[in-house]
Amino acid sequence: MLSVSGLTKSFPGARALDGVDLTVGPAEVHALIGENGAGKSTLIKVLTGVYRPDEGEIVLAGRPVRFATPLEAQHAGISTIYQEVNLVPLMSVARNLFLGREPRGRLGLIDFRRMHREADEALRALGLRVDVRRPLRSLGVGAQQMVALARAVAADARVVVMDEPTSSLEPREVRTLFEVVRTLKGRGIAVIYVSHRLDELYEICDTVTVLRDGRRVHTGPLAELDRLRLVSLMLGREMAEVRGKGRTKFTGARRTDDDEPVLDATDLTVRHSLRGVSVRVRPGEVVGLGGLLGSGRSETARAIAGALPADSGRVLVAGVPVRTGSTPAAIRAGISLLPEDRKAEGIVPGLSVRENIALAALPGLSRFGLVDDARIDRVVDTLVKRLRIKASGPHQKVGELSGGNQQKVLLARWLVMRPKVLLLDEPTRGIDVGAKAEVRGLIDELAGEGLGVLLISSDMEELIEGSERVVVLRDGAVVAELTGAEVTEERLLRAIASEEGGHDD
Repeated sequence: MLSVSGLTKSFPGARALDGVDLTVGPAEVHALIGENGAGKSTLIKVLTGVYRPDEGEIVLAGRPVRFATPLEAQHAGISTIYQEVNLVPLMSVARNLFLGREPRGRLGLIDFRRMHREADEALRALGLRVDVRRPLRSLGVGAQQMVALARAVAADARVVVMDEPTSSLEPREVRTLFEVVRTLKGRGIAVIYVSHRLDELYEICDTVTVLRDGRRVHTGPLAELDRLRLVSLMLGREMAEVRGKGRTKFTGARRTDDDEPVLDATDLTVRHSLRGVSVRVRPGEVVGLGGLLGSGRSETARAIAGALPADSGRVLVAGVPVRTGSTPAAIRAGISLLPEDRKAEGIVPGLSVRENIALAALPGLSRFGLVDDARIDRVVDTLVKRLRIKASGPHQKVGELSGGNQQKVLLARWLVMRPKVLLLDEPTRGIDVGAKAEVRGLIDELAGEGLGVLLISSDMEELIEGSERVVVLRDGAVVAELTGAEVTEERLLRAIASEEGGHDD
């Protein structure tokens, strides 16, 4: 039904797709998986007309195609359901369902009666009963996702692309989705299914293609691939490569296991994201958070830092309760978060190194509402030297620095606040090897001074070598905790892949 060969797509400074091949047959549910940066989103956007490929060929139902717009792809028979609902919230449910293909009467006017009737029938087939004349925004996120699903199904598609379709759905809605997928399969429609939830993949998918660093590394029947092998392919770590491999001992602060935790997060629950996650970090300890992308690692850090309101659970810092869902309260308690996306959520590229470092601490570096420039200069100068930030001067714009130095500026910003706990989400992503070594050394040094560190990293070697303990997450829940000699790549891979939570040897 769909064939892709030699697909290449580059952006300034990066090649997102490098000669990717993909073949999906009629009545086939084809899993497309890979970690962050693997190329999944780019491939989907090329298939659906958002991007044009630099090289390669796309063949749909035996005919070569190249789409200039998503509408062209839709008219050709490729429908897409995105993780984030991309419909029009102010329009009615029915208008969203038939957007761009509204039924019309003899004079070319929209036949609203027919549209409302057919929209109601389409949603009832998915088990959703709502007034289709209501604005879409009046529905919950799960119901909106079901509307998006109904739209894709009703569009006479030959290929349906589902990008993390269950991320906002309740268990009942997930079952309905799976029934719809089976119905599409029975009608001879090809389905490309993107998900990080291994249980879903093994339940619904026939074939799997694994992407890594913009290249296809595996395609084959999913039933012939066990979970451990699948995870190994995604992460690029062969079991023969890691079996028996030694671990570099982390050297943090001297402490005992009887030390009271500086961070005690218990039973954190966030709808559709976290299910009773508990993490403890002692002073001077680096605790890793392991798991695949989408397992709940970043959500755990954000919930602890108050950036993601928790439905239940508690957070203590040095034994003192912190109001959940409040970032200011978390900062005052001594929690600092370096977010995964430093460009979107961390640095302010148009401001200088000095301004970025002083940003969070301005209230404490002011007198009677007036900024104490001399004090800011002293603090910034000290941190620039300590973290070895390479810049032409404190007034250079942060956007002009390398990725590694931008990360150091972010770290410096939070060190001004004298935190008790550092939450580091992918602290070395996108920076060169030398800068990675420096950032890792800084983390070790800060832990040696008594800070508690929670480290999230997709780099298994970094997670293993930099952590004393590793808490492993899958589908928003803790499935294993590795300590001491258990912290090896083999045990971590097994914990991520195992259905029982990784306790088998």
